[in-house]
Amino acid sequence: MCSHQPPCPSADRPDSDAAHIVAFHPEQGWNLLCNGAIVFDDTGGILPDGTVVAPRRVPVGKQLTVAA
Repeated sequence: MCSHQPPCPSADRPDSDAAHIVAFHPEQGWNLLCNGAIVFDDTGGILPDGTVVAPRRVPVGKQLTVAA
């Protein structure tokens, strides 16, 4: 599915964030990556084999706050 160089890793590898976006749907909150994975705005996802990836949540005490 990929044509970029270097080719992206398969969707089941931890470094799969290197994959490029091939379909961008911000109005629906998801993107299709060139390795076949779908990622959602909440950082969750679905791999090509149907495996669901839970969102990466930041514990409440560890959230970054920005002073105004």
